[in-house]
Amino acid sequence: MQMKYKVNMHQTDEGYSIWVPGLPGCWSQGETEEEALTNIRDAIQAYLETVDDLSKNNQSRYVEIG
Repeated sequence: MQMKYKVNMHQTDEGYSIWVPGLPGCWSQGETEEEALTNIRDAIQAYLETVDDLSKNNQSRYVEIG
């Protein structure tokens, strides 16, 4: 299943910093915009895998919005 996440990006003298407002603490960086976008994809995947691992023993439900 493919998902989209809004990311915010800020250009600095050293490149780009990038973060996901909807995933607190999920951020990355890159020397170029393309590198930053590639890196944040990896960071999002790692973030979501960690959340799944930390919550694997909890009762969970899914809700739809929209």
